[in-house]
Amino acid sequence: GGAVARLKAMGLEVWMLTGDNRRTAEAVARRVGIENIMAGVLPEDKAGRIEELRRQGKVVGMVGDGINDAPALATADIGFAVGTGTDVAIEAADIILMRGDLREVAAAIRLSRATVKNIRQNLFWALVYNTVGIPVAALGFLNPVLAGAAMSFSSVSVVVNALRLRRFKLRSV
Repeated sequence: GGAVARLKAMGLEVWMLTGDNRRTAEAVARRVGIENIMAGVLPEDKAGRIEELRRQGKVVGMVGDGINDAPALATADIGFAVGTGTDVAIEAADIILMRGDLREVAAAIRLSRATVKNIRQNLFWALVYNTVGIPVAALGFLNPVLAGAAMSFSSVSVVVNALRLRRFKLRSV
């Protein structure tokens, strides 16, 4: 599927923010499946529109490629620059879509979510080990050699869990 369909399937709200007139914007939006349109937005007003969405409590990701997009890319919670875009846009963005394929936005979000999930898992296991293992060892209920081995196992398990992210396939979106 296309980029918009993939983002919607992830439960995200997709907006079109463009300087084009409403009629052109609606035609393009209809073709790609976007319902939310802000048309006729001047380049200097794009960042303000992004800020409006943020004030509504939305986490805003912005995709852009031109000099006019740079302030909005910097204002968004996360800015995606198309790798074939201008240097100014690329500099203002947080993530660069090297191939210029907008489907990579969904892949980047999936990878980010998987990374956060992995971090939470690792913190959970480290917390469990530290709240159970250390007191048990400190109170003498565990042989010091076994306690050291358990600590090493805890560290290795965190690293192995993190390495699972290497199998993440960007193209499997």
